[in-house]
Amino acid sequence: MIEEQFASGDSFVHGLDPRMKIITAVIYAVVVAFSSRFAALLAALAVSVVLIVLARLPLKKVLSRLGMANSLILFLWIFLPFTYQGKVWFTLGPLQGTREGVVFALLITLKCNAILLALIALLATTPIVALGHAMGLLRIPDMLIQLFLFTYRYIHVIFQEHDRLTKAMKTRGFVPRTNTPTYRSYAYLVGMLLVRSYDRAERIHKAMLCRGFRGKYHTLSQFSVTRADVAYFMIMVSVILGMVLIQWKAIL
Repeated sequence: MIEEQFASGDSFVHGLDPRMKIITAVIYAVVVAFSSRFAALLAALAVSVVLIVLARLPLKKVLSRLGMANSLILFLWIFLPFTYQGKVWFTLGPLQGTREGVVFALLITLKCNAILLALIALLATTPIVALGHAMGLLRIPDMLIQLFLFTYRYIHVIFQEHDRLTKAMKTRGFVPRTNTPTYRSYAYLVGMLLVRSYDRAERIHKAMLCRGFRGKYHTLSQFSVTRADVAYFMIMVSVILGMVLIQWKAIL
């Protein structure tokens, strides 16, 4: 099972209603993604950091998640300044970097980090089962919820199957090289993984039907909105409206 590193805790954020967290996280992420002013994005980044602090999450694990995301953003910093049209700001050998390219890369960096921190604080602090239940109460289609829960539940099973197949190949003397036999072996590996995943899915589906599954999950847990949830929701709505106002003034 995939480890839910941030789901356990007794902080203010952990105790919030999952429905409130899903709604505000989605709206917040959309607004941040469409923002293009540094003032709004810096405010969003500050809000995301505050949420992380309120959730009392281990800093080392949070930075590890950010490191994985920013390792991809690093490639944008390598290419965007030299490929984005604009006024030349600096030169690096034969390459010419533009100010607009640097600004664009910085905007993407701020957006990604602000959204990622907020999602970690709001969604990663909620158990997967509770997220699925909250999604159902928010009238999200059952098929999407099932795909979400099954993906979480069985992706580690597929990984274990991949690990077994890889070990079996190595036991038979397989050594990866840059040649056609290696490519063919990896193609067989992917094909076998798909076949075994399909067979397992068939068995799981039949087992669920035997146990009375009719396309909908049922749970005994119930959510209730408290004053803390209402206060959190009002504060987040105010923050989001403030970001929209900053962006709207920039457009005018």
